[in-house]
Amino acid sequence: MLSRRIFRTRPWSSAGWRGLVHDRTAAKSSPPVTGTARQSWLFSARDFKSMPSCSVHKFYEAKNPYGIQGCSFSSQPMVEVRVDGIVEIPLAQTGEGIAECELLKWFVQPGDKIDEFQPLCEVQSDKATIEITSRYKGEVSEILHVPGDIVKVGETLLKLFVSELSVPAEVGDTMEPDNDTCTSDIQETAKGGVLSTPAVRNIAKMYNINLQDVSGTGKDGRVLKEDVLKYAASKGLIGDIPSPITGDPVKQKSEREDIHQDDYEDKTYPLRGFHRAMVKTMTAAAKIPHFYFVEEINCDALVDLKAFFQKHSDPDVKHTSLPILIKSLSMALKKYPLLNSRFSEESNEVTLRGSHNIGIAMATPSGLVVPNIKKVQSLSILEITKELSRLRDLAMANKLSQDDISGGTITLSNIGSIGGKFGSPLINAPEVAIIAIGQLQKLPRYDDKGNVYPAAVTTVNIAADHRVLDGATVAYFCKEWKSFIEKPELYMLHMR
Repeated sequence: MLSRRIFRTRPWSSAGWRGLVHDRTAAKSSPPVTGTARQSWLFSARDFKSMPSCSVHKFYEAKNPYGIQGCSFSSQPMVEVRVDGIVEIPLAQTGEGIAECELLKWFVQPGDKIDEFQPLCEVQSDKATIEITSRYKGEVSEILHVPGDIVKVGETLLKLFVSELSVPAEVGDTMEPDNDTCTSDIQETAKGGVLSTPAVRNIAKMYNINLQDVSGTGKDGRVLKEDVLKYAASKGLIGDIPSPITGDPVKQKSEREDIHQDDYEDKTYPLRGFHRAMVKTMTAAAKIPHFYFVEEINCDALVDLKAFFQKHSDPDVKHTSLPILIKSLSMALKKYPLLNSRFSEESNEVTLRGSHNIGIAMATPSGLVVPNIKKVQSLSILEITKELSRLRDLAMANKLSQDDISGGTITLSNIGSIGGKFGSPLINAPEVAIIAIGQLQKLPRYDDKGNVYPAAVTTVNIAADHRVLDGATVAYFCKEWKSFIEKPELYMLHMR
């Protein structure tokens, strides 16, 4: 079977690409060859510019000894396969606009034997933490970076020695795919109906585990690596898996370890990961004309509702006030959608977002991060509670995915869970509003007859982009949101 890919050691550019074709069948049936005798052929873009389209087929016949009748291109950085069997594994593009990542830890060492899809290392961009897996089966030859290094996209992470110099299927498409392989993959998906990545399926295969028996904790029931390992531990196939939060910390050099020592010398350390992202977002926020609207909300009914949920639902689910605040916020956004919009300074346009992807600011050991709960308007309070718990666990373990932290439309900062009556938050651009919730306090208040009674009170502070929102719109929105919180029975009038 024939396959081809872009033959470049640098990230894709529109000029100067070259194509490479290997004969996989010949590679399997005969020993690797070196130098000019290697069974491959090269062509460049300039070869096509000087000929009409009808001459392309003749060009293939002249330059292609295998009779290929088409070609394919890839925008992915290529890994170079050398004739001595050494493969360079680069840092691939981990997300839009990501130019570099911090190397957190290695899962392999020089001399280790590895399989396809086996995790090699863990890196962190200013948006998410990602595991880099191997597309080859071979042996680790050389590791070029240590934990704590900043690695640029396209830069080589490590070198592998592979015995077969074949092009992995994931690098490029083939003109005529392997029907047997494709059919078996489709049948497996159709029969199993289990969402999982190839790496997770490979781990399950190693331990002879049927993914149908594993309960997935990922989005839409996706089976994660942690789910498979936990299931394997429960069946005695492997040892106990430490909790991602309470497990042993990664043993790596950190410039921040010595900050709190009892000395009086100045310390300088670089900002990494989420701290770097905070620099960018807060610098952008400083350019936004903020105005603030502060309101006090009586939360007596909210406290009673939370207690009712805890008493009459699954005891394993811990209920808090935040999911109720999130759901009521979404209901208020239906009436005032301008607060759920994004502003483009370049085009001077406002886009009303269809989904209520409400971000929740979380303080983690790795810094401030804002994952968001997708499509809150279509979720129940129980579903929001479970999703919030999932995001919090992943954030504390520094395992949030790119999807978890992108696409937010408005942000809540529950700073009151730490302390403080209220805060003055900065907008997370390109969003146009952010809300800080203060500490819930028991304070004396007067009823309509002038009698004093104890009330559970919190203060909310709404920061709005004054280029998009005016004071009256924010005030009306807050009044609507406050009514849902103080009188939860109004939910019944508006919920579908």
